[in-house]
Amino acid sequence: MTRIAQIRARSVAIPLKTPTSFSSRSVNERHYGLVEVEGDDGIKGIGFCYVGSAGGRIFTTAVTDLLAQQVVGRDAHEIEGIWKSLYQEGLLHGRTGTVMRAISAIDIALWDRNARAAGLPLYSYLGANRSDRVPAYASGGYYIQGKTPELLADEAEGFVRKGFKAVKIKVGRHSDPGQEEDRVAAVRDRIGPDVLLMLDANNAWVDVPTAMRFVSRYERHMPYFIEEPFSPDDIDSHAELARRTPVPVATGEIESGRWRFRELLDRGAAQILQTDACVAGGISEFRRIAAMAAGYGVPLAPHWFHDLHAHLVASIPNGQFVEFFPDAEVLNFRALVSHQLQTEDGDILLPKRPGLGFDFLEEEVARYLLPA
Repeated sequence: MTRIAQIRARSVAIPLKTPTSFSSRSVNERHYGLVEVEGDDGIKGIGFCYVGSAGGRIFTTAVTDLLAQQVVGRDAHEIEGIWKSLYQEGLLHGRTGTVMRAISAIDIALWDRNARAAGLPLYSYLGANRSDRVPAYASGGYYIQGKTPELLADEAEGFVRKGFKAVKIKVGRHSDPGQEEDRVAAVRDRIGPDVLLMLDANNAWVDVPTAMRFVSRYERHMPYFIEEPFSPDDIDSHAELARRTPVPVATGEIESGRWRFRELLDRGAAQILQTDACVAGGISEFRRIAAMAAGYGVPLAPHWFHDLHAHLVASIPNGQFVEFFPDAEVLNFRALVSHQLQTEDGDILLPKRPGLGFDFLEEEVARYLLPA
């Protein structure tokens, strides 16, 4: 039996070279939480999560002061039991947010450690549905000062030239529906009718009538989905919008736990789930949510972290897409990664190395490390 000998947590802050905006906020830097677990056999696993643009130290505190005691000394393969203990320990500090993200990172690290010990890529260790490649969409289209609809269309066209058959852009920042439609129309005109076009609103609207002013104008441009139109807590509006528009509603990227996802499914509030294993409770909870969604006939297109989600999409029957960022500046977590995933014809090629297939670049971690 292999037991967990130690756990280590760190937080980093990586600045963006160019301030980047969504519908309702802007980002100048990104904070990430990093975890490393080591068995008494000397084999280590890594986990990680995004913790926003400030307050990254909260992650380290959550791991070291609250959760680590539930992990050290436990059987490394007792992942379900460890998850239950971590969840119970975090009840009073937050069943969502940074505490759940810390639980997620620990859980990911445990699965990675065990896959490495078995000498298998993570997707194989989980039970692969695919073993060569997984479909991806190119994610970008952020609001940056000076980026006109034509420049946005240039960006999307560049993704298509790289072989992507699906692209995503941001919407919802402008209050004028015509101004927003100009951006969508420019991209659709440039990429043609056969490339899937996803629209990400990042919680832009506060009510269904406002959302419909925009979404009804997007409909003619054949969007594949409209993502996060409302606050994640406003499930009623998601469900109502789904009834009013033929554009599928996608959401769930900052939801935590299977119970919230069940509510989304029961109420018809999401036709596509964007479950992020780094947010929702780790690989263990991601697998539970995926299995539940399969019973509803709902696919998963996970949010962010293609380095992890390529493995997870490859391991489930209802994994639809992996979100891939051609621009490493957007998802600058890639600065910490030793091996970058490669794409071909719009697919991500699955790695053959054990576990996640990469390690943290310690010199880069040290460069961006937040003091404890």
